[in-house]
Formats: sequence, C-alpha cells, structure tokens
Amino acid sequence: MANVVVVGAQWGDEGKGKIVDWLSERADVVARFQGGHNAGHTLVIGDDVYKLHALPSGVVRGGKLSVIGNGVVLDPWNLLKEIAGIREQGVDINPDNLIVAENTPLILPFHGELDRAREAQNSVAKIGTTGRGIGPAYEDKVGRRAIRVADLADAATLEKRVDRALLHHNALRRGLGLEEIDRASLLDQLAEIAPDLLQYAAPVWKILNEKRKAGKRILFEGAQGALLDIDFGTYPFVTSSNVIAGQAATGTGIGPGSIDFVLGIVKAYTTRVGEGPFPTELEDEDGQRLGERGHEFGTTTGRKRRCGWFDAVLVRQTCATSGVNGISLTKLDVLDGFETLKICVGYELDGDRLDYLPIAADQQARCTPIYEEMAGWNESTEGARSWADLPAQAIKYVRRIEELIDCPVALVSTSPEREDTILVTDPFAD
Repeated sequence: MANVVVVGAQWGDEGKGKIVDWLSERADVVARFQGGHNAGHTLVIGDDVYKLHALPSGVVRGGKLSVIGNGVVLDPWNLLKEIAGIREQGVDINPDNLIVAENTPLILPFHGELDRAREAQNSVAKIGTTGRGIGPAYEDKVGRRAIRVADLADAATLEKRVDRALLHHNALRRGLGLEEIDRASLLDQLAEIAPDLLQYAAPVWKILNEKRKAGKRILFEGAQGALLDIDFGTYPFVTSSNVIAGQAATGTGIGPGSIDFVLGIVKAYTTRVGEGPFPTELEDEDGQRLGERGHEFGTTTGRKRRCGWFDAVLVRQTCATSGVNGISLTKLDVLDGFETLKICVGYELDGDRLDYLPIAADQQARCTPIYEEMAGWNESTEGARSWADLPAQAIKYVRRIEELIDCPVALVSTSPEREDTILVTDPFAD
C-alpha cells in the first residue's frame, strides 16, 4: 500500500492541515515527523474548527492512529493542554489512538526562557523565533543533553539527565543575567507530569514498521515549510530542524524506501512570517489584498504574514530537495478578481540572471524578482470541486505553475472546507 509524505514547499502556512485531514480518510496512520508546537494547523470540519499545534492533524478523525515521532521536540505541558482542549470539542484521544515516540526530546520551561532571552538581547539580526523553546530543545538533542520521554520512567536516570542539562543551561543563564534553574522544582514538575505523558509512550519505529508490513497506509506530516529547513532554507532565518521530506524517515524510524509519494503543499501565492529574505514580497495594495482575502495571520502566534506573488523559482527548488512527486495548490480562490497576476520566473543578482535562490544571505537579500504576467479572472473559484468549475484563466494559471516548477499538480484546494478539493492524482494510489 502507498505511504505518503506531506511537506510544505514554501515558508509554511500553505494549508497542510486541511490537506492532511483530507488525505487521512484514506490513511490508517498519521505520523508527525519534525518540528514543535510553534507550528499550527487549522482544520475546518463542517461547523467545527480545530486548531492543532503538537497533535497530528489526523487526530480529529476516528479510527486512525496518530503518531508523534522522535523528530519532533515536545512540550509535555502544552501537549496535555492541547489534548484536553480537543477533548472538550468532542474528540476522543487516548493511548489507543495516540502514541508518542519514547526517544522524543522534551521542551522544558527553561528552553522557552532561553529562547526569549536570546531574541530580546539580539541586536544584530532577530531571527523571528516564536519563543517557545524549539531551537534550544533541538540544541540539547544534538548536544546530547536532552531529556527524552523514556527518561521520565526512571527517577535515577532522570536526575542524571537533568544534572547534565543544568550544567550547561545555568552557565548560559548566568551570562544572560537570568536566575539559575531550581533543580528540585524542575524534578518535581517532571515527576508530576510523567504518568500523564508516559501512558502515550511507545516504540514508534517498531509499530510503524509493523503497520507497513501489514499493508497499512501511513501518512507522514511535517510542520513549517521547506524554505525554513535548517540546511536548505533561508538560513539563519529558519527553524531548527530538517523540514524536507527525507526527515520523515529519520523522524519516525521508518526506512526511506517505505515512502511511495511526496506531496508538496503550495499556496497559489507566497507568504512568510517573521524575518528573512522574501524576493516577491508586496508592500502595496496587492499585498494587503492578499493578506486580507487569505486571512493571513499565524495559527500559533497570530502574527500578520508577509504576502507576495507566487515564486516559481523557490517552489521548483523545494520540489527538488524534497523529491516532490506532485503538489497540492491551495488558496486559489484568494486570487479571484485580480486583473493581473505575476509569477516570479527568475532573479536578477548583480546584473546576472539566476534560476535558483543562492545560499549566501547577502546574495539572497540582493536578489530581485523577474516576473511573468498573466491575466487574472473575475469569476469565483471558491468551492470548486472539478476542473469544469474553474474559469479558463484559472486553469491556465495552474498549468503555467506546473510548467515553471517542473512538477505536476495532484490536488487543488479552493476553500478551507475539506471537500472543496479537486483531485487530479490520488497520492495513495498503488
């Protein structure tokens, strides 16, 4: 049976939540493989709106196993709060339908404090972090001083892990003018939350491989977008993990040969939250119109998103680094009524034309977009569920995007509603 990886192919906020929810109907397992609760997915199901941060998008669908993989960094207090909130909306969540990898690193209170303190004192160039401790938690993972889910089950091991972490963090805190961490208080907090979290702990790598061998369909869900990837994004204005599709394997413990289809989620225009280069950014009426029509405010932070024209150069690049087999084009309806649309087809840098975004930050900042113009359409595409429902000019726009990014369109989304989706290629087809 086909296993599918879903990745954002821009700077995040592409509408992955709806697409994962739409695909989850055909999946048996939905697995989150990277990121933290700095990401947010909004799901609209009938009259119900669910805002998810740590939980996989498939959790609101009955009969599915939801998985939080080891590639995630997890704030246990936030997770349990989110579970309680979703339960209040009538969704049953229990250890039979939600499991957390035993080797998942934890985000602890001092991670968020360090994150915010650094950002507040950074007078050189702010990264635009959400301040939730994601970066410091990943640093501890790589520095081999993380506290992982399984550590909560043994008091002696936990104390050793805490002591190793505090040796590092208290030195940092002294340098930043923060009070040292209260060891006893931290151990008490972890002991209190341990039973609630450990009930979900499981060997995810083993369970997923067993599910795959049994012919179950697995949907792998990423957070953020490929342009925020720690290696291939607009560094240093990136997240602290790998976001591209290859992370689905290492972030859950399943081999890369088990992945059959990579679906890239792509917005019909471009948005970005926070700092960093954005070649097609619009600071005029068109940019404001895109933001207002697209309701471009972050699910997690509420921050206003920067908006711009579609950048085919960047999407072609992310489709290559993630091995995307097909894209899901979202928010096409936001472009309804524009007399003229622009697509970035290249960059000009110091008099030269480039067909990719260079890695060097100073060069990225100096890249100016080269646009191709297309006529827009006046008819509404909102709620379209077949090609026949789309204006001819909207179809031309979609087809031109396919040509420019060298990747076919598999799905087109025309509203936040789950069923307002045009299926071109089923990613789960065997």
